[in-house]
Amino acid sequence: MTRTFQKPIKRIVVKLGSSQIADEKFKARRERLNSLAKQISQLHKKGVEVVLVSSGAIALGMGELGENRRPTDLGALQARAAIGQAVLMRNYIESFKIAGLKCAQVLLSWDDFGKDTRALNVRHTLDALLQKGIVPVINENDTTSTEEIKFGDNDKLSALVAKLLHANLLIILSDVDGLLDHNKKVVPEVNEITPEIVAISAGTANIQVARGGMKTKIDAVKFVREAHIPCIIAGGNVPNVLVGTTSGLLIGTYFTV
Repeated sequence: MTRTFQKPIKRIVVKLGSSQIADEKFKARRERLNSLAKQISQLHKKGVEVVLVSSGAIALGMGELGENRRPTDLGALQARAAIGQAVLMRNYIESFKIAGLKCAQVLLSWDDFGKDTRALNVRHTLDALLQKGIVPVINENDTTSTEEIKFGDNDKLSALVAKLLHANLLIILSDVDGLLDHNKKVVPEVNEITPEIVAISAGTANIQVARGGMKTKIDAVKFVREAHIPCIIAGGNVPNVLVGTTSGLLIGTYFTV
């Protein structure tokens, strides 16, 4: 039994939270990144364009400094982001090189979606990269953003990017296997965001690495569903998760439109 999408999957946005990028010691999960790059290469061969929205800069910055607790001061967080963003992209470049691909760094802020001209410029840049077969790696510009405009571990950012690029699917990779019900079982499909669905979503317990949790993911789902874009929330540690989900395998929670 498989899922059937309403439209052919030709362009996807994949969101990776900090816990997918950095381990408990705030070092890059190289095996996972290598697997991700390999899967994206396979999708490219099937004619599927992939855009990554990746967190992890602050966590990797902490790792570079040998820290084990996330700072609370905004300036300190921005400094870790500045350090970690270079580490993040170095790891992506190395992983994509192994898979025979190239990637590009794109740092965005809330203002990039607030005005038609700036949003159009972002879309043109991303379209140009995709046409060249280059994988855009998008992150919030943590080095200059303030607490009032944070994207919530990039869940909201991934939704904004999916809408801007008219993606066919948003895939949010998490440290859980999908939306869990009260019995800790994965809800396989959600056709409507009801109060019951909202009630079983909660914030993350892993506050040292991740900053989002299921609540911000459900908020992102609401946003893309209004743009008629389906979403899948799945475990980032599932083998071949990107190839599987885009092929219709029953992985994670599928939010229909």
